Amino acid sequence: MQSVDLVGLVENQRKFFAEGKTLDVKYRIQHLKKLYKAISSNLSLIHEGLKKDLGKSESESYMCETGLVLSELSYILKHIKKFAKPKRVKTPLAQYVSKSYRQPMPYGTVLVMNPWNYPFLLSIDPLIEAVAAGNTVVLKLSAYSPNTNQAIKTVLGSVFPEEYVAVLFGGSQINTALMQIKFDYIFFTGSKRVGQIVYENAAKNLTPVSLELGGKSPCIVDETANIKLAAKRIVWGKFLNLGQTCVAPDYILCSKKIHSKLVAEIKKQIVLQFGENPIENPDYGKIINEKHYLRLLNLLNPEKTAHGGRCDQAALKIEPTILDNAAFTDAVMQEEIFGPILPVIEYSNDSEVIDYVSGHDAPLALYIFSSNKKTIKKFTTTLGFGGGCINDVVIHLATSYMPFGGYKESGLGSYHGKTGFDTFTHYKSIVDKKTFIDLPMRYQPFKKFYMKLVRFFLH
Repeated sequence: MQSVDLVGLVENQRKFFAEGKTLDVKYRIQHLKKLYKAISSNLSLIHEGLKKDLGKSESESYMCETGLVLSELSYILKHIKKFAKPKRVKTPLAQYVSKSYRQPMPYGTVLVMNPWNYPFLLSIDPLIEAVAAGNTVVLKLSAYSPNTNQAIKTVLGSVFPEEYVAVLFGGSQINTALMQIKFDYIFFTGSKRVGQIVYENAAKNLTPVSLELGGKSPCIVDETANIKLAAKRIVWGKFLNLGQTCVAPDYILCSKKIHSKLVAEIKKQIVLQFGENPIENPDYGKIINEKHYLRLLNLLNPEKTAHGGRCDQAALKIEPTILDNAAFTDAVMQEEIFGPILPVIEYSNDSEVIDYVSGHDAPLALYIFSSNKKTIKKFTTTLGFGGGCINDVVIHLATSYMPFGGYKESGLGSYHGKTGFDTFTHYKSIVDKKTFIDLPMRYQPFKKFYMKLVRFFLH
């Protein structure tokens, strides 16, 4: 699609927004209900796309993508009327007699750019919230997930006219063209490198943005942890979608007191969950493409491989791999892994953990396995991160009741549930001043008696 076509598409959305239809909450609800029905009716189509693109099983696709989207839709539909109402707030005595309130207002035409690793979830979740807030949406899908993209286009095309929600395919060329167009809000999920480009271009038009990025999310396991349960949950969260999850445990920091026991349990759990030969497991999934497969091969270190390491380039699969006694200087520790490779690093005391994590870019997620409340409090209050779990991994992402987002280098802004509605909403602060009385103290000429009243009112 050429740039001129994109300009026309966005202009049509602006005209549609200007008609005021999306300001009507009933109109939004009508389309969100249609969306719920369209997704429910096309689960097989969506799951087939996810299988072709990422090798996801039907169960994983529902648990981690379509099911979460339907849950978010249900939550939004249940609460949207409340979210969209003006919010009455207190009025200072100095503004007597008045009514003060915050009036929700959609931004207008927003751009949502999605990644390839959860191509359905991370496209439709922000779209739901943008529509619920009353915006029109241009949804730009990743070029790496073409089969899921087609399913998304089919589903959304049956619900929304293009002037309301438009779906775009394509790679860097179309991304570059979109960056030249002024939007009213940009919501981007992806890498830090591309996020910086989006941020720089948005700044030219003073366009507000949300950046959902990533980073190396640590998983801390101390000597008081339930080792068997920790291993079970870490293996599930790390190798879900073959590690291609922005909040996957990137590496383990474990107390040297339980290091050997933890590694042994992780090995057992890999076999229990994926079998003796995970590459042959039809539910194990695959790396998105050869480019990322080859990148991951360069991070493998046979000398430190304690489990796994076998690969199948034709199938784009790398089995769950443990790199034991990894070092902070290893190649695998220099970038977000985003694959089924799990480095394990020992620590001797809590200060080592705090110094390392605090000395690097703030992670999107952080996980702590411990039964020591003081240790948990120390890590959760001292370390900066987007969100996380205590004695579990990943699940903080799967709720409409808490915001999800990054911190510092791992992202800007957050979404899900009410927070997602707020992300795509500007709240206008309005004072409705009554006319039956007009206090004279604010007008010149100022009198000493009036100034005493002013001090009284303001303090």
